[in-house]
This record gives sequence, C-alpha cells and structure tokens, in this order.
Amino acid sequence: MTDVFVRVAIDQPMPVLFDYRYSLPADPIAGKLVLVPFGRREVVGLICEVLSTTDVPANKLRDVSNICVDCPPLSAQWIALASFAADYYQRGLGEVALPALPQALRDASRWERLLAVEERFSLLPAGRAEIHDVLPARATALRRLADALAAEKSLGLSDARALHPKAAAIFDEWLARGWIERAAAETPPPHESPTGAAQLPHLTDEQRDAVTAIAGAQGFAPFLLHGVTGSGKTEVYLHALAEMLSAQPDAQALVLVPEINLTPQFEAAFRARFAALAAGSIVTMHSGLAEGERARNWLAAHTGSARIVLGTRLAILASLPKLEMIVVDEEHDPAYKQQEGLRYSARDLAVYRAKQLDIPVVLGSATPSLETWWQAEQGRYTRLTLTRRAVADAALPVVRLVDLEEERQRGRASVEGLSGPLIAALKSRLERGEQSLVFLNRRGYAPILSCEACGWVAGCPRCSAYAVLHKPERALRCHHCGWESRIPKSCPECGNIDIAPMGRGTQRVEETLASVVPGARVLRIDADSTRRKGSAEALFSDVHAGEVDILVGTQMIAKGHDFRRVTLVGVLNADTALFSHDFRASERLFAQLTQVSGRAGRAGLPGEVLIQTRYPRHALYLALSRQDYVGFANATLAERRDARLPPFVYQAMLRAEGRTLEAAIAFLEEAAAAFAPLPGADRVTVYDPVPLTIVKVFNVHRAQLLLESGSRAALQSALRAWQPVLRSLKGVLRWNVEVDPLDV
Repeated sequence: MTDVFVRVAIDQPMPVLFDYRYSLPADPIAGKLVLVPFGRREVVGLICEVLSTTDVPANKLRDVSNICVDCPPLSAQWIALASFAADYYQRGLGEVALPALPQALRDASRWERLLAVEERFSLLPAGRAEIHDVLPARATALRRLADALAAEKSLGLSDARALHPKAAAIFDEWLARGWIERAAAETPPPHESPTGAAQLPHLTDEQRDAVTAIAGAQGFAPFLLHGVTGSGKTEVYLHALAEMLSAQPDAQALVLVPEINLTPQFEAAFRARFAALAAGSIVTMHSGLAEGERARNWLAAHTGSARIVLGTRLAILASLPKLEMIVVDEEHDPAYKQQEGLRYSARDLAVYRAKQLDIPVVLGSATPSLETWWQAEQGRYTRLTLTRRAVADAALPVVRLVDLEEERQRGRASVEGLSGPLIAALKSRLERGEQSLVFLNRRGYAPILSCEACGWVAGCPRCSAYAVLHKPERALRCHHCGWESRIPKSCPECGNIDIAPMGRGTQRVEETLASVVPGARVLRIDADSTRRKGSAEALFSDVHAGEVDILVGTQMIAKGHDFRRVTLVGVLNADTALFSHDFRASERLFAQLTQVSGRAGRAGLPGEVLIQTRYPRHALYLALSRQDYVGFANATLAERRDARLPPFVYQAMLRAEGRTLEAAIAFLEEAAAAFAPLPGADRVTVYDPVPLTIVKVFNVHRAQLLLESGSRAALQSALRAWQPVLRSLKGVLRWNVEVDPLDV
C-alpha cells in the first residue's frame, strides 16, 4: 500500500505547515479538517496538501487521529484567500484559517453531531408566567437558562449546556411541568409577504443609474457608492442583489456592516425584501451570536443553502462557495480593522476576494475613507454618486456652529456643557412632538474624579489612565482593563470629602437633560446601557416607536439608523479630536460628525444640527457646515501627499509589550538594529521607538516602532525577512506586527 501524507495548517504562531502520515479509511482531501497530535495534546488542523512523499524522517512522523467526514471540504479558493491574508498580514496560515471557523468545528468531539438536526426548546405561556416565581433567587444558572428561553424563539441544547451543564436534565423536568415544549428545528424568523413591484420604494434617477451599473458589471468591478446620508444606499444594495439573485439562482452574496447593533435593521430589511427565498436563506454572522447559532449559520453559508450572508468583519473569511457579489456598507468605518490576533482589514480583504473571484464589490459610504477616495480619483474604482436624499422633500439638515467662546463672552452660561441655543432647540422640538439626538462620544458619568484640595485624581492601579466615574452604578471603572472600585467617600490622599467629577459623559448629560428639558423622555444608548443581549435592539425599537423625546448616545447611534422623527442633532465635545497626534483624527471626526448629522431630517421634516465648538472657524467645521466632503477629502489628501502619509506611502507597526517600558523600548531598538542589514531595508524608513499614548494597560507596558515605505512590495519583502529575526529576540512578553495600522 502506498504511503499517504498530508500537510496540515495548525493555529500556532509559526509560518509553517506540518506533515503527518495519513492512514484513516476516509479519503484525505485538501480543505478537510483533521485531528492531529501536536506536542502533548491533540489539536484540529486543516489539510492544505495531500502528498505521496515527505522530507520528514519516518521516526518523526506522527499519524492523523481523526478526520471530519460530515463537513464538506473548504475550497481551494478559500484556502488561497486565507493564504493571501496570512502572507500580507505577516501571520501563519493556521493563525488565519482556524480562527476563521466557528468554535464547533475546532472541537473534534462535536464533529459527529455537527450536521445533525439539533433538538430545540421553546418557552410555553405557562412557563413564561410561572418559571421565574418558582426558581430560587440564588439559582443564577437556572435563571440564566430561563432568561435565554424567554429572550429567544427557541433555544438549542448545545447553547443551553453553555449556560448550565445539566441543561438536558433540567429541560426534561421543565417539559414534565409543562413550561417548555420541543421544537424540531429552529423557528425561522417570520417573513413579511412580498410587497410586489408596484409597492417597492421608487428609485431616484441616481439610484437607478447605480443599480444598472452594478447589475451590469462583468468580472471584477470595484464600485464606490458615495451617497449623502439618507440617499438610499441600502435600497441600491437591495435592488442590485435582487437582480443578481434573479439572474443566478444558486448565487450567494456577502453584505458587511461595521457593528453588531446595525445587523437587526439590515436583517429585517433584507428578510422583508427577499421574503420569497426559502427559510434559512438569509443568515447573520457576528461575535454576538451564540456558539451553536454561529456554527449553524456558517455551515449554511459553507454548504450553499444560505443565499445572503449578513455580518460584521469576521464574515469576510466565511466560506461561500458560490459567492457572486460583496457589499461593504459604511466602508470607512474603523471597526472593519481587527485590532487583536490577525490584524486584518475586512474592507481590503473584500476587495481582494472580489478580485480573486472576478466578481463585483460595492463599497458604500457618505464619507469614504481617503484610501478608497484616492482609488476612485485614480480611476481604479468606479464612483457612483447619490447627491440627494431618497425620500421626497427630505433635504440635508442645516449645520450650525455654536461658538462657546462667544456664548461665554456674552454672559450666556451653559448648563453642564449644554449651551443656551441647544437647550432652546431641544425644548422647541419637544413642543412640536419631534425627536432630538444628543451625541457625545464619551460614556460614563465623568472621565475624571478629583480632589481640588490636593490635586488627587482617581486612576486605575493597573493602567496609566484615569478611572471613569459611573454614577448610576456608584463605581469607578477603567475602560481599558475593566478594573472597578466603589466611589471613595473622601479623598484617599488628604481626606477631603469634597471630591468632584470633572468633564462629562453620556450618563451626566442624560441626568442634565432630565432637569433642563422638563417633561422630556430621555433615553441613553451606549455600551453601558446595552450590555445584555438584545438590549440595544429593544432600546432602538423604543426610539422608532416614538417613545423617546431625546436620545443621548455615543457612536453607537451615529450611523446607519433611520430615525424618522429626529429633526435635531446636538453634538458635544467634538473639539477634543481636532488636535490629536494621530494624522487620521480629522478624517474620523469629519466622518463621525457627518454620520451623526445625517440622522436628522430623514423623513421630510426640516433637520438641524448644532455643533458646540470653541473653534468655529476651523477648516473642518467650515467644510462640514457646507456638507462639502469632496472639498475636505481633496484638501486632506493634498496635505497627506505633502507630508508623505498614507495613501501615498505604506506603513507597518511593530508593537511590544513588556513588564517595564524600558524592556519594551530595548526590544524595539534591538529589532530596529536587526532590520537595517536586511535585503530591501534601504527602501524602508524606520522611526525611533516610542511609548503608546496609554503606556500601561493591565500592568503591561507598551511601545511601538513605525516603518514606512513608498513601495508596498519593498515593505512586505523586508517584513517577511524580519519575522525570523524577531522570533529570535527575547526580553518582552509579546510583540506583533501590524500592516496598514489605523492607530498611529
């Protein structure tokens, strides 16, 4: 019998594949998952090649333990995508391929029941009425299980076991009590009836031209859909996808959104529009899904039964064997860049994947990233423009700048950061029965708690950062490491009891609004108020239902949401980003303010935006008040060209974490010295190592080293040669190389 060997990718920080002897009954196929011994344990790996010979000595070869038979193999194209990402982002293939799979596939003990129909359970009316009264108050795991049943239409046994290890026995007892019932399969979300062509939203001429261009594209065709807020970019996506799915009955489409809280409204819109598709044809993929649900959705995409996959950045690495179109909504959003592990850009991988598959990709935004805008300016991307709002009589809001310095000089004192003009505007909207939105990108009650007597400031003992005051929870909390403490009754340094908050967060603004706008129903939406699963969706539903007069929030409310009755947007504390050391700060601020401004006046009612600032003549604010993204983008690109900044150069960042800052800096200095003699290093500029802005996080000190080159190929080649050298260096806890860093 001829020996057979397989070359396997394993999730290890090494850019190598491992050879194993294969002697199992099932045929070895590239793309199949296998269980292999690695060191003293067994791990799941991915077969990348099947070989008849190997250079590994026979006495060092080990045997494949098991193979996942039920799951169809990952395609050669998918492996090629993972290989490209690994090579470009300077990681091993296993570090890309294995984490891209749902946890259920990386657990060999679950392979046999992977494709089996999972037994599911639903809560009956009797259970909903009785279960919480009967369960003991201290039975937290049981109550967690009951809460999950109450929140979901049906709950699978695997997800239930994650909440309580004895879930199967508990469900048997609850079945006997008549609290729950078995559901053979997950209840599909209800579909609305097809609306019929005559009732579909009427497309503007600009929308129709965009749909025609996208639907008529042949082969690789990158489009930038540049549309003002409220111009109906989603409607363009829906029409283009409908035409593609009609022409290609088995085709799949991938739609990316930047944040989890945007998926419910997108999913509702897609399910309503494509109600004729079979149940399960539209699935979501994001980190907020329960493990079992994510695995089922991934498998639906992998087997081709899911026609439309809607997800956040992790969905770009989903297996879609019949993928024919990719859409990236709000393509400028920094959330598309992964900041841990494999530091990839989902937007950039979307463009590469479209080129690899020779299919169209649509990048949509009201404020495109300057990298994307430059590509369109160079003619590499086709620009499709939507210059006006889709709803009849809906115009862009009027942007007004409230000069805080002028208000102070005229004796018009603000109330806890809210200027007189903004308070008056909020009251007038309340009287007219309209909604208002107040935007402040800082959560908590106040960023600082201090003592005026001795100058003490509450800080995190584990980070070089202040502890944020959270008044409703009566706690000080670090937003970097999660450290938490009770609010001290007096200054721990001098004993002064008059310690006071400085600055404002969303909690403080919420409290202030309740007093300065009497009778208003104020709702806060931020990361603190939406911690529980489904809470964000419930809060946004209250806003859409008209049960809220003033919505206060962070960037969670700034983009993608279609608030039909919001006519006023107030922006607080935007000036802090004007003078950041990060050269991308102005681009992000312009995008953020444009997006939040776009929430006003979307349904035909006149919209107004009041931005409080001490710098009303700043070029960014002037461009914003004119709604002039094009002018802002071209001026900023000119500045970057002169300063030799991206997109005119290419960057990479080496970051090191050590027990001391000196150790991290020393590692980076040694790494820089080792870089100099490498081939191609003369075409790369290496800057001096510097500490990060937040130097210490969780008792770990951090520093970074920036590399820059006018040639992407030269930078990549030098980084590739540098990797073995970096692995040989000692002295730090961790290090990582990030290609195309967003935070510099």
